[in-house]
Amino acid sequence: MSKSKVIGITGASGALGKELTKIFRKKGYKVTGFTHSEKNHEINNDSPNEWICWQCGNEYLLKEHLKKIDILILNHGIYDKSKKNSNYENSIEINALSKFKFLTLFEEIAKKNNSEIVKEIWINTSEAEILPALNPSYEISKSLIGQLVSFKKNLLEENTKKKLKIKKIILGPFKSKLNPIGIMTPELVANITYNFACLNIFLIIISPNPISYILFPIKEFYYFLYCNFLKITKLNS
Repeated sequence: MSKSKVIGITGASGALGKELTKIFRKKGYKVTGFTHSEKNHEINNDSPNEWICWQCGNEYLLKEHLKKIDILILNHGIYDKSKKNSNYENSIEINALSKFKFLTLFEEIAKKNNSEIVKEIWINTSEAEILPALNPSYEISKSLIGQLVSFKKNLLEENTKKKLKIKKIILGPFKSKLNPIGIMTPELVANITYNFACLNIFLIIISPNPISYILFPIKEFYYFLYCNFLKITKLNS
């Protein structure tokens, strides 16, 4: 990756966001951190170069900021164990719909991009797309964003593919405030994410669970075939 690129990270004040920021800053990239927190955020060698405060539902207000971003990493999310109906709504809004709004907005920006630099968007999802996480609302929201990203990637127009790369990152359990008993460390996850994302591949799996390395490629291959079938039937209709 060219070090002239600007990196945008949502959830930049979380455990994984901080580690991703450190990696990019150490490698000489400029990082913009997107956060829900309204507290004053320190700026140093390990922090984003600038902080942008935002709220779910107001993603469209970030358009001018996103125009400056070359690689956008969607890393924000919640893990609420409450069984209240409001939690299902919040989980779906934050973990799925908000990320999809970012993806749609960034796609629109990429289509109008005349720079030689191809824009990229990395979306962090979870094994909870298809594996149990002992949290129904979390599983539903992750399954939804997982499907949305797969459909979006496979149904992109040919001209858009030349201007936007989509990467889907399947994360296993790592330690954070949301998951204090996670098996992996955020430092490990961030380093693996960076190293694999440098490769020209769509699906990146970071998990200690060997089943994930079997199930997710099969799932993505199904979406690939299904979306190509949709394209063929549309051409013939």
